[in-house]
Amino acid sequence: MASSQCCDNPPALNPTGGEGKVVDSFGGLKAYLAGSDESKAAVILISDIFGFESPNLRKIADKIALSGYFVVVPDFLHGDPFTPENKKGFEDAKPVIAALKEKGMSSVGAAGYCWGGVVVVDLAKAPEIQAAVALHPGPVTVDDIKEVKCPISILGAEIDRITPPELAKQFEQVLAANSGIPHFVKIFPGVAHGWSVRYSHDDAAAVKSAEEALGDTIDWFNKNLK
Repeated sequence: MASSQCCDNPPALNPTGGEGKVVDSFGGLKAYLAGSDESKAAVILISDIFGFESPNLRKIADKIALSGYFVVVPDFLHGDPFTPENKKGFEDAKPVIAALKEKGMSSVGAAGYCWGGVVVVDLAKAPEIQAAVALHPGPVTVDDIKEVKCPISILGAEIDRITPPELAKQFEQVLAANSGIPHFVKIFPGVAHGWSVRYSHDDAAAVKSAEEALGDTIDWFNKNLK
């Protein structure tokens, strides 16, 4: 799965970044937490292959938290570099979701980036969550999308060899045929796989596209979680 596009623009990881806090165990995983414990709606953010210390990912978590959500960014990679052998995101997410329910969260959504997008789709098929956002997901198939059971938003990139626009459009056709599942599919022009979380703050156009994707993500959760 780790094609060259998955590895482009690696972030400078920062274990202490963000406005929230890092805890040693949330649902059994080290995690970054943001937002109020009083919230009744939670969002799990699932990283790309670079993990939960990505500064942009933590900024996204902080901004989603400002919209009224309790946000958890688990270390699904267990502190290690991504390898196909250690990608147990779906199973590892279940105790995180259980911990959120124990905290009194009445609804749980998940957004995932690249590899995390694959995990989000798996959670949406289970169904383990009440709303899903997959941003430039890794290898997801039409058959996967046919099994989705909760509202899902797919935010794709125009320049993406893993989930190219034509495949995202097939996803949209499948979701439209499954009339009971609310869905939103959007292709962002002029951006490449990974754009919404691996961007340079010095690139105004990249920042604008990433902020638009974040706005769409928050809108989706506002419609389907609150």
